[in-house]
Amino acid sequence: MKIRTILLAISISALIVSIVLISVKAYYVAIALIAGVLLFGHRELWFLLKNRRLPPFDERIHDNIVKAVRNAFIFTIIALAFLMLPFTVFLISSSDTANILGGLFVSSGAVYVLSYLFYDRIEPKLAKRELKMLKIFMITAGISLATFILGVFLHNALSALFKVEEPVFFIISVFIAPLGFAVGIIGSLVIFIYGLFD
Repeated sequence: MKIRTILLAISISALIVSIVLISVKAYYVAIALIAGVLLFGHRELWFLLKNRRLPPFDERIHDNIVKAVRNAFIFTIIALAFLMLPFTVFLISSSDTANILGGLFVSSGAVYVLSYLFYDRIEPKLAKRELKMLKIFMITAGISLATFILGVFLHNALSALFKVEEPVFFIISVFIAPLGFAVGIIGSLVIFIYGLFD
């Protein structure tokens, strides 16, 4: 009964906020909010449509939901912090911000669904060695992304400071970091798909 009340409260809140967003012509944010709610409650909604009742809620499912919500929240906070770096008051009032926030809502929902899928179906099937390899690939992708951002920043800062073109951070951010990111993402996807369909 508690799950049904929470699901109903989230749905009604999202509907009210969506109506307000549509009235101020922020259509992309409204669509992203509705998609995020559907992604957030995907398990319950699918089970409700299929079986006409809510799914059982045991301790394992509760732990998986908590971990998935944690991952989506951390992703949203990091993405918001990264997106707010170049924003000023004038940029926030532009119409492109609605598109950016809409993309952020949808990507946060996708992170939640992928995290829940990982904790529910993939992690129990993988051996310790495969989990360690997945962790190494994900760390490689994260370090490569941070290296790319830092390399671009340092290249631009040093070029502006010394008025010469700086080649080291340019090569790191254009060639080495994307290669490491590609290796990390492809390796993670291979292990993720292997665990999903094994």
